[in-house]
Amino acid sequence: MNERDKGGADGAPAGSARAVSIAIRPAGPGDIPLVLQFIRDLAAYEKLLGEVEATESGLRQTLFPGDGAAPAAHVLIGELGGTPAGFAVYFFNYSTFLARAGLYLEDLFVNPASRGNGLGRAMLLHLARLAADRGCGRMEWSVLDWNAPAIDFYRGIGAVPLDEWTVFRLTGADLKGLRVPDGTSA
Repeated sequence: MNERDKGGADGAPAGSARAVSIAIRPAGPGDIPLVLQFIRDLAAYEKLLGEVEATESGLRQTLFPGDGAAPAAHVLIGELGGTPAGFAVYFFNYSTFLARAGLYLEDLFVNPASRGNGLGRAMLLHLARLAADRGCGRMEWSVLDWNAPAIDFYRGIGAVPLDEWTVFRLTGADLKGLRVPDGTSA
């Protein structure tokens, strides 16, 4: 999850969950409009809707390249009672300290009306199992510092905040403007 909230923190009071079937499946190309809607819903929840540049075409090119190229990330769709209610976007990274792959959770979001049914927890556990099965040394994500329900949820499952780390980012012109100086090998 980016430096954004993972939004699906199922923060309902204990005992309030309704019995409903949960299914988690990989997204396919036909899910692109749904994935884009979840991205927009997450951004609206985080008060970042104006920052969304993603399009169906961009998602298709990066998530389902179709030319034999590896996707840039993977997407899970979480369903409650057969209805899509949330999503998770993740990719594999690498830890030099561990000399092992890791799983980075870019986004986890459950529609607010669907929270309290265990879907966010189920998707997080699904990804943790995937990471363990693939031999990953860690699973990481970011959360907005104002999202106390999500932070409490993550601490409740044993996740530890890395308070000594600061996220940095380059985008747009700043990213494009960085060049290796002439005469220097890259």
